[in-house]
Amino acid sequence: MRIAVIGGGIAGLGFALSLHQKGITCDVYESVPEVRELGVGITLLPHGMRELAALGLQAELEAVGIENLESVFFNRFGQYIYREPRGRHAGYPLPEVGIHRGKLHRILFDAALKRLGADRIHTNHRCVGVTQDAAGATVNFVQSSDGAVLPSVQADVVVACDGIHSAVRRQFYPDEKLAFAGINTWRGVTRHKPILTGKSYMRVGSIKTGKMVIYPIVDNIDGQGNQLINWMAEIEGDSRDMNDWNTGGKVDDFINIFKDWQFDWLDVPALIRNADQVLQYPMVDKDPIPQWTFGRITLMGDAAHPMYPRGSNGSAQALIDARTLATELATQVDAVAALQSYEAQRREVTARIVQTNRSVPPDFINIKVDELAGDKPFRHIDDLISQDELRAISEGYKQVAGFSLDAVKT
Repeated sequence: MRIAVIGGGIAGLGFALSLHQKGITCDVYESVPEVRELGVGITLLPHGMRELAALGLQAELEAVGIENLESVFFNRFGQYIYREPRGRHAGYPLPEVGIHRGKLHRILFDAALKRLGADRIHTNHRCVGVTQDAAGATVNFVQSSDGAVLPSVQADVVVACDGIHSAVRRQFYPDEKLAFAGINTWRGVTRHKPILTGKSYMRVGSIKTGKMVIYPIVDNIDGQGNQLINWMAEIEGDSRDMNDWNTGGKVDDFINIFKDWQFDWLDVPALIRNADQVLQYPMVDKDPIPQWTFGRITLMGDAAHPMYPRGSNGSAQALIDARTLATELATQVDAVAALQSYEAQRREVTARIVQTNRSVPPDFINIKVDELAGDKPFRHIDDLISQDELRAISEGYKQVAGFSLDAVKT
């Protein structure tokens, strides 16, 4: 079976490694000319780590990331709202790990090179279209570096892992638009002394008046005990103007939102101003679609179900996609039937997560408390809402996203 994987990100490489485990070869076509360790942080939740552990990568990932001890919620006045243990500390068999996205990608890429062979990993290949007939599919490429036309590739199965701007998805949904609800974000990494436990994932404030997500991704980065702290600033505005993810972020565009966020446990304006790098993004996703699979072609990861970066769940869902389709291709004689079975298992599940990330994400805890407090400091959180009610919000998201304790243990 000739399998062409379009895109060498988390979904594409995870799928290639899953296929290799089952004795199935494939070729991966990645658009960038050279793979480099770019980007900021990402959190690997227990169900994502379950998939990566099954690929034999857990120890390597833990060695370069930081295992989360807890998730902690605060309002924009720095007042404590809710805390819960995470990963192994919450009884899961696997850790929750904060890691630099570039390091995660490098580990996946190097594993694919080693296991599949360098001749199976093709960089500088940007897909510009796929055609198919009864005999197979033809994938057309150009070089990303200069636009030169490359030889077409013949395949029995084409799996599009080419992200939110997927060229393959656009063939089937040419009029589709990004869904933007007015939330813009800025992301950065800052060298800073450990915050709280040094293994804490923090959500501070809410998108209505300004929100920060803060967690460490590299320990002792300078030999003096400082960590590399990943942070994301978010704000929902009345304007429909989206941040441009093709340009770098400017601190002065958003620092005013957080100028008074000076708590006894963190100086947020200083954290932002001391960043090594700031990037800007709009918070976008796409509406769930009624079909992923078209004959010999199917979608995976962000090409299939782009979701808001809330709850750190996009990478986990992409890896589950990868394992699910690899299993179907290994067990079914008919490859087209395998693609259809994969979609049947994954499409509605991920559609629910997309909708939940919009309406009741994990930081709904912060939004709810702000509403109850009237966006003012409170005497004590228990005056507004009980810890059991806050826990129920958190557990509800885990159930939908597939990483409740029972789901990951089974």
